[in-house]
Amino acid sequence: MIENTAKPIKVAHSLSLLVANRPGVLVRIALVFSRRGYNLDSLVVSPTLNPDFSRMNIVARGNPEILAQIIKQLEKLVDVIQAKDHTGNSTVEKELALIKVRCKPEQRTEILQLCDHFKATTVDMTDTSMVIQITGNTDKIDAMKHLCDKFEIVEYIRTGKVIMLRGEGTT
Repeated sequence: MIENTAKPIKVAHSLSLLVANRPGVLVRIALVFSRRGYNLDSLVVSPTLNPDFSRMNIVARGNPEILAQIIKQLEKLVDVIQAKDHTGNSTVEKELALIKVRCKPEQRTEILQLCDHFKATTVDMTDTSMVIQITGNTDKIDAMKHLCDKFEIVEYIRTGKVIMLRGEGTT
């Protein structure tokens, strides 16, 4: 008899929560994930049109069955109005990254060509460095960073994903 010892694949889940805009909400939500052994890959909290509420976009990897339990627990929290898993739904997902590269004057043209190809912009330039701003999906930002690796990356900062359903439905 052969045992299956392979570890289950941890799928990335894109979640959105509508929460009351009150102190301590983030801590209580993070504890629900922590108790179940989930690590948050990405977390963005932003205001909504109504200042009494905030939108949280969370990306976490793990077992879908456990995630379903987490969502049920989140919905029981007083300050959580709505919790949804958007994995597999038609969504717009974007991130922003700032990449600071050390560059010599003779390398600038090549870096600017990369920026042009990826529709990135330079937001700062000195005699010895450039700061590139790029927005897009995860794969686009990963590809730009990979191509910048041949230059010396001095600093790299990336936001989490912001998620919105396509069409007229609300996230």
